[in-house]
Amino acid sequence: MAVGTVVAFWAVSLLFVLVPGADWAYVIAAGLRHRSVFPAIGGLLAGHVLATCAVAAGVAALLSRTPAVMAAMTVAGAVYLVWLGAVTLVHSSAAQLATPEGEPVPGSWLRQAGTGLSVSGLNPKVLLLVLALLPQFTDPAGSWPVGAQILFLGVVHVANCALVYTGVGTGARAVLRARPAAARIVTRVSGVVMAGLGVVLVVEQVLQRV
Repeated sequence: MAVGTVVAFWAVSLLFVLVPGADWAYVIAAGLRHRSVFPAIGGLLAGHVLATCAVAAGVAALLSRTPAVMAAMTVAGAVYLVWLGAVTLVHSSAAQLATPEGEPVPGSWLRQAGTGLSVSGLNPKVLLLVLALLPQFTDPAGSWPVGAQILFLGVVHVANCALVYTGVGTGARAVLRARPAAARIVTRVSGVVMAGLGVVLVVEQVLQRV
């Protein structure tokens, strides 16, 4: 692939990842509540990898042409985001962000990763944005198959996600851990963001059918 194309895609992808959303909200909450933010980040990245593989396999294009399936995915993702936001709000007290000894709340790494996978994997916006973004930077006449080009660009995109999410999660942990009041506010905002995004997705589906 042409270096210029890869660099251009890297820049566009980075701008996309830098826009706060459900992924940011979850990684901030995980950074404040758990001993390590990396299981949550790993789950989020897995969701982006699945979306990339779906695009490379042509599954995403098929889903985008099937309104009923996409609507079901949207509703499922929206309900999950609302539920996750509500849970985050319930667990947003300073007492629940850390144990009495000041240590983060223990939790299953597998469960944290699974939640991260659900946050990004069940978000149809991620799938559609990847579907719209990746093919624009491929060259059907290139020496690489289009599927291989998409997978390579997907790796670049996931690397951007890993960089930004690690900075967001560790930054929240370092800055807010010693500030319980601020941590409580940020966690509540994260919960509101996730629940709000879920509500917006449902409203969009309703308006499209009015």
